[in-house]
Amino acid sequence: MLKCVKSWFEKLRAAKSTKPITSSLSIDLLLIRDTFTDKSTMGELFLNGERMCDTLELPYKDNQKRISCIPAGEYSVRIRVARESASRDYVHLLVQDVKDRSYILFHRGNRAEDTRGCILVGQSREQDFVGNSTLAMNLLMKEIINLGGENIKLIIKNR
Repeated sequence: MLKCVKSWFEKLRAAKSTKPITSSLSIDLLLIRDTFTDKSTMGELFLNGERMCDTLELPYKDNQKRISCIPAGEYSVRIRVARESASRDYVHLLVQDVKDRSYILFHRGNRAEDTRGCILVGQSREQDFVGNSTLAMNLLMKEIINLGGENIKLIIKNR
């Protein structure tokens, strides 16, 4: 699995190497969904080819607001600071340009009930659960900010 992910990122970087160099590096997130239950969708999140954390989302239900995870695909992501949010008092990520959806976040939480259609991160997982979510979120944001925090691309794949 890890070899496959690294190979994918090598191909992506090779394709990007033909493009003009810009002032900031791109940040590539790859979410590979691997476990599907009637209560949740679970996966692994990779940052520039390195495994960062586990993920937990709602099951796919035709991309319906608040009850479904978003479709697999490619998305732009940006950092969202606490003052932009009425409910999150910490820096998190906002997934942009999701068809018929808005405010899809990467944020802290442990169970599918905590997501409302967003993506939760954790350092461990069990069925329909991720653990140590605050630590996972802090580590993810630290790495993204250290890489410049801009030009963030997310690819979601279902296995």
